Amino acid sequence: MESTIPDPHTELPTHPPATGRAGRIEAHGIDHIPDSERRGRPRELFAVWAAPNVSYLNLVVGGTLVLTGLDLWQALAVVVAGNLLWACVGLLAVSGPAAGAPSEVIMRAMFGVRGNRVNIAVTGWLVSVCYLALNWAAASLAAFGLAERAGLTPGTPLKVLLIVLIAAATLAISVYGHAAIVRLYGPFTLVLTAVFLLLGGYLLTGGHTDWHYRPAEPLHGAALVAALAGGTALIASAPLSYSTSADFSRYLPRTASPRAVAGWTALGAFVPSVLFTALGTLAATTLDMTDPQSALTAVLPGWFRPLFLLAIVLSAVANNAMTAYSSGLALQAVGLRVRRSRSVALDGVLGVALTLYALLVSDFLDTVNDALELMVALTGPVMAVYAVDILLRRNRYHGPDLTDETPDSPYWYSRGVNPAGASALLLGTAAAALCLSTRLFTGWIAAALDGTDLSLPAGMLTAAAAYRLLTPRPVHPPLAAPRG
Repeated sequence: MESTIPDPHTELPTHPPATGRAGRIEAHGIDHIPDSERRGRPRELFAVWAAPNVSYLNLVVGGTLVLTGLDLWQALAVVVAGNLLWACVGLLAVSGPAAGAPSEVIMRAMFGVRGNRVNIAVTGWLVSVCYLALNWAAASLAAFGLAERAGLTPGTPLKVLLIVLIAAATLAISVYGHAAIVRLYGPFTLVLTAVFLLLGGYLLTGGHTDWHYRPAEPLHGAALVAALAGGTALIASAPLSYSTSADFSRYLPRTASPRAVAGWTALGAFVPSVLFTALGTLAATTLDMTDPQSALTAVLPGWFRPLFLLAIVLSAVANNAMTAYSSGLALQAVGLRVRRSRSVALDGVLGVALTLYALLVSDFLDTVNDALELMVALTGPVMAVYAVDILLRRNRYHGPDLTDETPDSPYWYSRGVNPAGASALLLGTAAAALCLSTRLFTGWIAAALDGTDLSLPAGMLTAAAAYRLLTPRPVHPPLAAPRG
């Protein structure tokens, strides 16, 4: 694949411009990043993706697998299988250096300028705001616990204040942007990994893991298949929510190795996701993970509990800083003509509102499950179309053309919509919906299969096949010369 990346024939400056420094607010939004401002190495992506995945939410999801009736080894197999989807996130990341543009813009090649606005509004912006709320809810519960340990009563005013403070810390990183994320996420990864490994040590050596765990009534037949399929979809919902991975690789030089970009991205997310989701599964063999924070803190020594709660807050901040960054780009991509910093702030306000709902109105664990399960039907087909497009084009994208939103754009297609991409997305989403089995909605195919949720493979395979069949070859002519 490396030979398909065009040589920019441009020497990069020794020092990046001020807009790219971690101590200054990033000036770029969805505009094309010129070669003179490209910097960094693919290996930096490991920490960028590791920090948000050393996550308390992974512990929660891992515990949920046992609650569905799986035994320990079945649940661990599901953890590995679902996290294999990070390979797709790595593949999508290679388009960032090629185009010098974020995923929200690159997807115009698949869906057209206008069609992509609809796609990003739903599968990019809406999904991002939901994840903001989910992670802030987890962090806020930990902050409430810290307040109680400090002798404060977390009434509604204090809860609102803590949620706002956590959101403000998150949005500050997002506003400063890409360089701040690259600079901070290395230390974040080290700190979070140390705390969660200590947690793992207490669980594994303190008699809080049952390696022979089996539920009182083991699942068999259709019920077991349904639990395995549903669990895999639940785990896969995390990587499927990151169809925006080019957002964090677009500042790399176009000569960066695609294999390295894909590998460091996928590995950085896969390793901590597997380790710490599995840790949640192990904890659920002896602890009641319907209330994971209370269950875990109860078995930890007193000196370690505040560190654990602080790590929950920090992991949510790391996760949501990336999410808020992409959601700000998404708002710009759907046509909101504001600075990226202001679009991030707007999403932050909406995310806080949803967080308050998740904590003060709805049950948190149910909110997590419902949102993650439903998102698979939307995000899976998008990722499949994106991946197929990269392969068909051999990762050849011309950034300046992608930023052209006029009818003269090569990505205008028919009235601003690419029929192939739009049709593939609709077909994939419909197939996923028919196979979806959740608390809120069950498709008729899933019902006919006794609740077996096959929305993940059905949606992705249908979308990929449809896009490949509907897309003519060659997909795109050789790269045009840069416009004067």
